[in-house]
Amino acid sequence: MSKTTTAKLWTYITECVRLLYWAYFKPYTLEHWLRDIHPELKPDINPFSKRAEFRTNPRLRHYARQVWWITALVPWLIVIIVAPIYTFISHEPFMWFISSISLVGWIIGLALATFPRQRLKIILLVVAGFLAALAYGSFDVAFGVALGVASGVALGVALGVALGVAFGVALGVAFGVAFGVASGVAWVLGVLRFYFWLPEFLWILLLYFVLSRHRDGGKWLGYLPPRFDEKIILPLPFMDRLIVEAYRENPDAARETIDYLINSTNQQKVAAQAMAGITIDSLNGCQTLGDIAEIPDQLNWIPSPPPKELGNALPQLLDISQDVKAAVAGTSSRQSELLNRPINALQNLQNSLAFERNPQLATNSRQITDKWLAILETAQRTLHQTAQQRQEIRQVYIAGNALDPETAKHRFKGRIDIFREIESLSLTDQPPVLLLYGGRRAGKTSALKYLPYKVDSTLVPLLVDLQGAASATTLPGLAENLATQIIEAARRLPRRLDLPYPKEIKTDPFIALQNWLGEIERTHPSKRFLLNLDEFERLSEVVDTTNSRAPLNFLRYVLQHRRQWILLFSGSHEVAELPSYWNDYLINTRTIRVSYLDNESARELILEPVENFPTIYTPEAVNEIIKLTRCQPYLVQLMCYEVIELLNRDIRENKRELEAICRDAKFRVSITDVQAVIPTVLERGDQYFRELWTSLQKSDRNFISRLSQGKTPTAQDQGIVKKLIRKEIVTPEGNALQIPLVQRFIKQVLEETNN
Repeated sequence: MSKTTTAKLWTYITECVRLLYWAYFKPYTLEHWLRDIHPELKPDINPFSKRAEFRTNPRLRHYARQVWWITALVPWLIVIIVAPIYTFISHEPFMWFISSISLVGWIIGLALATFPRQRLKIILLVVAGFLAALAYGSFDVAFGVALGVASGVALGVALGVALGVAFGVALGVAFGVAFGVASGVAWVLGVLRFYFWLPEFLWILLLYFVLSRHRDGGKWLGYLPPRFDEKIILPLPFMDRLIVEAYRENPDAARETIDYLINSTNQQKVAAQAMAGITIDSLNGCQTLGDIAEIPDQLNWIPSPPPKELGNALPQLLDISQDVKAAVAGTSSRQSELLNRPINALQNLQNSLAFERNPQLATNSRQITDKWLAILETAQRTLHQTAQQRQEIRQVYIAGNALDPETAKHRFKGRIDIFREIESLSLTDQPPVLLLYGGRRAGKTSALKYLPYKVDSTLVPLLVDLQGAASATTLPGLAENLATQIIEAARRLPRRLDLPYPKEIKTDPFIALQNWLGEIERTHPSKRFLLNLDEFERLSEVVDTTNSRAPLNFLRYVLQHRRQWILLFSGSHEVAELPSYWNDYLINTRTIRVSYLDNESARELILEPVENFPTIYTPEAVNEIIKLTRCQPYLVQLMCYEVIELLNRDIRENKRELEAICRDAKFRVSITDVQAVIPTVLERGDQYFRELWTSLQKSDRNFISRLSQGKTPTAQDQGIVKKLIRKEIVTPEGNALQIPLVQRFIKQVLEETNN
């Protein structure tokens, strides 16, 4: 035999041995490898069933032949190994003749299993086996031949390498050892694989307690038992702890090991435990504000949603660290203020840890929250002291999003009349449908968020943001979103609401919601529920998308049949501006207008946005802000925000020294400063101004264009004038825009258009 032939033979044998090893120890690797050969090929699929593709796929043909040889020869090897052990243990001679006859039949059957018309050949060969045995006068031999042939043909390689080998082992033992004992032992050894678990157990002990202590633990992760045996059934200790400890020195190796365990083994639970351990270890190791801020980048590889082993608290801590990161990235004057959100979140999390079901997780989370809270509060005090030393003014104004009571605290000013009207109307014997109407960013959503803190406990306001709910493309999706938001808003109730009828909400969503509302009424008979539907106009999008008015019919049902439920629609459109079908659902509506702040509330917002805010504005500056904004709350916040940014920028650049200090030794904002930030305000508020401009009809824009050019309204403009007065865009006299900043923006837009 030539060297080339010998080399090919050894290569072939090596490939077969590797295939056999994969089949028993690395089934996931085998699956990946087979998909590369053929997308439909799996370990338990007979490769000969795809014989038609052998010519075009040589790798498939090669694999099929290897399967046949392995399945044919392994039972012989098993018998050769088992025979002397059996003879030694039982002191009886091994039945070589019967076993050999059976195995010959097994090989014949395998050979025939690769040919077509298998049923006919099964019958013929079984009969032939019996006839041959009868000729020799031995029923045992007949049975051996018949069973061997029938089994070989019937199974063949249909079950692939893994089950073929398993059957070969069972076959060899069945004819060499007593069947009853062998099957029980085979189950314990074959299924639980105890004979491999014991050395793997000893190896992991050696890895954890000895080898990993002397060198970088990450280097030993490549020698974990799952690297060699992907299908470990019995648990092995310390694997997750070894990964956690290795992560401290070699994060890349630990992450690669976790990825391997998840995708290429059955050790997903170990991987999840390792992720939980790494997360706890990382969070507990934070010593400074910067350490907490780096957590999102360090643990951005944790999947979302995170494993259940992390519990409910640890994902919240990851969110809190993201807020800390945002605070650190903020300007020095705002960092102290931005830390309020994560501090509040930590305090709320501490209160909720009593409900954590896992005591160990609760203890770990409590240690982390205590440590983080101390770090954040210390950092906040230090930042505040530093700002005072640098004489910077703390940035407390919030321009943009609606004010949240948990973070904005006392920044919400005025609106007492609105709260009283909503409360009194909601608690009447027959409350009407309420429509909270006002322009964009007039403070409607902020008012609804503060409403639960401003009304009697008998009334339970439940805020639902229909802007988010309207993204649902199906009616069940919309109903689930509504229910979820109602549950979240009902935190003031003594007991938490449960999701309504999970099965029914999929099939008949709004009937399920109707029944759920009735159940809530019966559970809380002394309460009235004010369902606040913010951005209610978005329901029109749902009606158009689903071609169904079921959501509107549901709301009408609530209005007519649920006595404890009151509907409040909040939006920037009047009923007359909506599609005509809304008239059927908004009958007898009581409109509550959210207008600009009153003069007193606007001054309070400017001068005392938070407690102990320093006196920095001259009276002239306050008057100028009120004049430019017309007390529009968003614009007041935006003007003051930019004024503080200008003031602190000048302080940092030493542009304001003695001339910035008045007789009362406080920094002062002058009218010049207010006028200086107007261009910045127009730029930052571009979305608000542009949305206001584009929301107007063409005839409205033409009228405003003529008005800005100094032209007097004509008799034909009276209808437009009345509409724009009602929308609080032009003055009651109809000869100017109410908000000077809006007028400046429109003038700027018209100049750009003309140029």
